[in-house]
Amino acid sequence: MNVEHIRPFRVEVPQDALDDLRDRLARTRWPEKETVDDWDQGIPLAYARELATYWRDEYDWRRIEARLNTWPNFLAAVDGLDIHFLHIRSDNPAARPLVLTHGWPGSVLEFLDVIEPLSADYHLVIPSLPGFGFSGKPVRPGWDVEHIAAAWDALMRALGYDRYFAQGGDWGSAVTSAIGMHHAGHCAGIHVNMVTGAPPPDLMNDLSDEEKLYLARFGWYQSKDNGYSTQQATRPQTIGYALTDSPAGQMAWIAEKFHGWTDCGHQPGGQSIGGHPEQAVSKDAMLDTISLYWLTASAASSARLYWHSFRRFAAGEIDVPTGCSLFPNEIMRLSRRWAERRYRNIVYWNEAARGGHFAAWEQPDLFVAEVRAAFAQMDL
Repeated sequence: MNVEHIRPFRVEVPQDALDDLRDRLARTRWPEKETVDDWDQGIPLAYARELATYWRDEYDWRRIEARLNTWPNFLAAVDGLDIHFLHIRSDNPAARPLVLTHGWPGSVLEFLDVIEPLSADYHLVIPSLPGFGFSGKPVRPGWDVEHIAAAWDALMRALGYDRYFAQGGDWGSAVTSAIGMHHAGHCAGIHVNMVTGAPPPDLMNDLSDEEKLYLARFGWYQSKDNGYSTQQATRPQTIGYALTDSPAGQMAWIAEKFHGWTDCGHQPGGQSIGGHPEQAVSKDAMLDTISLYWLTASAASSARLYWHSFRRFAAGEIDVPTGCSLFPNEIMRLSRRWAERRYRNIVYWNEAARGGHFAAWEQPDLFVAEVRAAFAQMDL
């Protein structure tokens, strides 16, 4: 796979795009109020209006834009598609290369709080997935998880890293696992904070209490929380029209997941629909990510990753050294004996006390500690 034309990049959103956003928010046509008193039917109207009003009147995109530009940003043509990435070279002569991969509805922004501490020990490469953020949007099928893994491997080698580590959650976990599976000649080990795989049928007759809780959490996801994935995996273009035209719609589509997937007060097992996303992340932090999706018009292009790969998200066995960190409100949590059927060489395993699906974003200090502890068990 070819990597060409690596060049510096600066984030500069035109002012007219921000003005258009505020104008569209001011003209939002709202639905009626939900008929329940919680989040069971989706994001409540009162909170949606509150968040949209803040986005229109108080939120400052230029703040996060300036913060992103404090780090070295680049574009590279990888297999003909421009890939945006941050590349932070450590001052530590013993630093080891590490590629960090986000998921949906995430972005490179979720790693901003961990760059400084991790760059003390690692050369960091943080790409935006194809069709996400400032990366290019594929114009033909083929950019599935395996293709992205090959692209990341090619990018790392083009940057001079013939041996490296890989880390990810959500789609980043799928990409990271595919790197470990298919590019073990260059990838020395992986760390995932979403440990995915099917519970083995032969281990389902004698479940521990923790395994029963894990199944309850995933059962809640399947019965109440996966409508977005069905839509994005089957008709990404159709939902793209709505989300690309309505900032309030894009906001609600993503903010709902910040409620359901962060560690913001849910009860064990996921059955509770209580909690509030601002118990885990701030309005500004949520709107940073939502704004990135809106300003890059990436609703449809990001959703197509589900169309390509959702049905085989957790396919294949991985033999490279693997670190696994489980956070309490993750969508899927496997017990170690389940995980070992897929990840065949687990050298680090830990269950964190706090955090959810967006581990680096919600709990940056814990995330950094987990990454360091995992890769401390591995050699290049």
